[in-house]
This record gives sequence, structure tokens and C-alpha cells, in this order.
Amino acid sequence: MPQALTASSARDHVAKARQAKRAGAEEIGIDAGFISGMVESFYATIRADDLLGPIFAERIGDWSTHLDRMKQFWRSVLHNSGEFSGNPMARHIAIPGLDEAHFSHWLELFYANLRAMDADPRAVSLVGERARMIAESLLTGIATHRDGIAGATQGRNLPHV
Repeated sequence: MPQALTASSARDHVAKARQAKRAGAEEIGIDAGFISGMVESFYATIRADDLLGPIFAERIGDWSTHLDRMKQFWRSVLHNSGEFSGNPMARHIAIPGLDEAHFSHWLELFYANLRAMDADPRAVSLVGERARMIAESLLTGIATHRDGIAGATQGRNLPHV
């Protein structure tokens, strides 16, 4: 019979799982410096983009704070750091008119930025796959909120890395 899971053993398990995920990411070059550089260069591209730049400019007053939050977000995604808290879905639902074209364009810019980093191909693949999953989830959530269950098929046509 399996041993009962105590609060202490559960914390140990979570800590070990986080360490393993971070170690696996760092093994292919996805460390805190990689994440910081990725976020900084990507959002520099976003800010200059004709389609997405105005959407962000309208909502982001303090870019330094936003970039710090995005670094926390990506460390949470890629290292399972647990440091990000927030509700990206609600923030994206609140933006009128976001659709597949916006998310496809966001992904294409993200992938181009990622490839330009000259990273390990496994890192490009892993980070690109995570970005696509996030974009698909947000697009599906927005479409479902707007269109009901019919929106649940959104995101399947988004580009892959």
C-alpha cells in the first residue's frame, strides 16, 4: 500500500520537480539570462510593430514593470519557478478585437526573435511550443468568452515554430 503523502513530502516532491524542470531547461541553454534576453528583445520588436505595438502602447504605461512581469511569467513557464501570479486570460479578454490574426502575428514575431537568439535547437523548439500553447489557450479563451462553445475550436491554425 502506498505511503500517505504528508505536507512535507508533498513540498519536497514539488521542489524536486521544479529543480528537475529548471535543470532540464538550463541544460539546453534556457537559463535566467536566456529568458531575460528573450523577453527584452521580443518586446522591443513588439513595441516597434505596426499591428501589435499600438495595442501594447495603449495598455502598458511602465515598460520596466511589464518586462519584469513577463520575465517572471516565462521563468514560471520554463523553469516552473512558481513566481508568477496573475490572470493573463482576463487581461487578454478585456482587449477588444483580438483574433487569430493577432495571435498568429505575435507567434511569428516570437519565433523570429527566438531563432535570432542563435540558441540550441532544442531550446527553440521547447520555448516555441510553449509560446504556441499559450497563444492557443488565450485565443480559445477569448473566442469562447465572445462566441460561446463555438469558440472552442480557435487556435488550431496558429503557426508552429
